[in-house]
Amino acid sequence: MCARREGHIAEPIQPDAPLAGDAEQLRRLQRVTDAALAHLGLEELLAELLQRIREILQTDTVAVLLLDEERNELVARAALGLEEEVEQGVRIPVGGGFAGTIAAQRRPKLLSQVDHGHVLNPILIEKGIKTLLGVPLLVHGQSIGVLHVGALTPRDFSQTDLDLLQLVADRVAVAIERAKAHERAVQLDEMKLNFVAVASHELRTPAASVYGVLATLDARWDSLTEDQKRLLVKSGYDQGERLRRLLEQLLDLSRLDSRVTAIEPRPIVVRSAVTELVKQAYGAAEPPGVRVEIPHDLAAIADPVVIERVVSNLIVNASRYGAPPVVITAAQSDNHLRISVEDHGRGVPPELERRLFERFERGPDARGSGLGLSIARAYARAHGGDVVYVPGSKGARFELVLPRG
Repeated sequence: MCARREGHIAEPIQPDAPLAGDAEQLRRLQRVTDAALAHLGLEELLAELLQRIREILQTDTVAVLLLDEERNELVARAALGLEEEVEQGVRIPVGGGFAGTIAAQRRPKLLSQVDHGHVLNPILIEKGIKTLLGVPLLVHGQSIGVLHVGALTPRDFSQTDLDLLQLVADRVAVAIERAKAHERAVQLDEMKLNFVAVASHELRTPAASVYGVLATLDARWDSLTEDQKRLLVKSGYDQGERLRRLLEQLLDLSRLDSRVTAIEPRPIVVRSAVTELVKQAYGAAEPPGVRVEIPHDLAAIADPVVIERVVSNLIVNASRYGAPPVVITAAQSDNHLRISVEDHGRGVPPELERRLFERFERGPDARGSGLGLSIARAYARAHGGDVVYVPGSKGARFELVLPRG
């Protein structure tokens, strides 16, 4: 088996050296397997595994980089002897540098002279690492990351070293997937519990108001004046409408979470669709303080329901919490349709930006349920797109980004 040196002609791994017999190798491998089975938390799992891997191969450094699928980059997740990688959040593009090449090609790689190789991570040079050996972390043939070990003095890694590291990596990959699945399950359970608790609280308020209005009307109908009756009925209607909207939002989230919402793209004229949403929100196609700056001939293939759910939410938010003018633009670029809603108010408070799209998150002056933006993003992502907040000096700007086709 061969491994390529970055920046050099591929060179073979050194022949097996009598470092350990089969029995010793199996014993060492079992130590890794035991650790993989003993821990469910990803952080403690990696900490334990890396310590054992460094002992088994007698290396100076060992590091695990995991794949960030959204950005197609490897992220340093755990390291011994290279702790700076994790502290600085080192990212390596898949296909670039030492680790990126391993992930892209899904095969081992030897770099016998680090300071002469194509290395994207400067920490490897700064730490004085002379030799690196890396292998892919594979699950069902797909790369989920890279495991590499290094030596501070030149070292001839043998075929036995490579085989052992790959066997270890196979067990590590399975353990990582198992730990990540466990973490996702725990997070999902916590989200469900939190969702039920908050949803119950949000529903209780309008439901109690409606009940209070009806109870008052039932008990005191004959003693109430006509004006009092009208005020109570109006209050009950408003709270009932609030309850209806909240129930619809919860049903939307339920359908999106269970992925039963069908996305049905079709040709639409973007300006016409957006103008209708503005009319619904403001009661006029061209209300004061609102500008629709979208070319009349801009067409796209998109689900009208997604456009309606997302853009109407952004328009309502701009009218509630922003300041005029509210400017709505759209364009096609980078194979995506981008619809932007920008107001000229105070913008989103910095402390809220990080939680902006979380469920039931609201600013101090918010009057809604705190579900609008999370539902808007869920609809966009179900369409293969996203909703993003773009900070600026003039109020808040939100963009709906959808694939062009």
